[in-house]
Amino acid sequence: MSAQTNTGAVLDRILEARRAEVDHRKRVLPETALRYGVKAATPLRNFSLALCRDTLNVLAELKPASPSRGILRDPFDPAALAEALELPVLRKDFIFDPWQVWETRANDGDSFLLIVSVLEDALLGDLIALGRELGMEPLVEVHTAQELDRALAAGARIVGVNNRNLKTLTVSVEASFELIGGIPDDCIAVSESGLRTHDDLVKLRAAGFDAFLVGTHLMLSPDPAAALSALLISPPGTP
Repeated sequence: MSAQTNTGAVLDRILEARRAEVDHRKRVLPETALRYGVKAATPLRNFSLALCRDTLNVLAELKPASPSRGILRDPFDPAALAEALELPVLRKDFIFDPWQVWETRANDGDSFLLIVSVLEDALLGDLIALGRELGMEPLVEVHTAQELDRALAAGARIVGVNNRNLKTLTVSVEASFELIGGIPDDCIAVSESGLRTHDDLVKLRAAGFDAFLVGTHLMLSPDPAAALSALLISPPGTP
């Protein structure tokens, strides 16, 4: 079996498991209850604005493990990490059901991820529209030029280029450099995955990216907050 077939099958299994989990949760907590939860949610924090500051804007991803690297952090305390690293809050998940969008806002989320490669065009557009109805502008993730075209056709305003191919799990930052020219100036551009150094962020910023999603590098650090600070500051001796 080829590596691509094997990892592609892993992605399929992850999606299948997530769909089963969401189906179960929908039975336990119907959308009607979530709608009441949204009314009681904390005020939205402006996710789009946080990505547009005139600086190196980092989305710090909190995760205990990854499909390619296995366990990254044990014990994993997301609440403590979030306090040290990030606000507002993005839900980075496989989202494919409107119920999950309502769940995100009911749990005080400020935005959510939509992965173009796992969504049909009509559903992609519907989820973007629902997010905006609830005050959340989603981060729409692409990996290829074709996926970028689909994201823009659906009306995406925040476009993330995933440097990781979700089918092969290989990472190449070149994906960001190849696609940035196709992202309109009025969209917010985010480079995701494989970013480890301040220099990575500076080069991508110069290419036109507004923000950068970093996860594994931070989660492998004994002090994620210090690792984040190091990403944002020029090393001593650099111009």
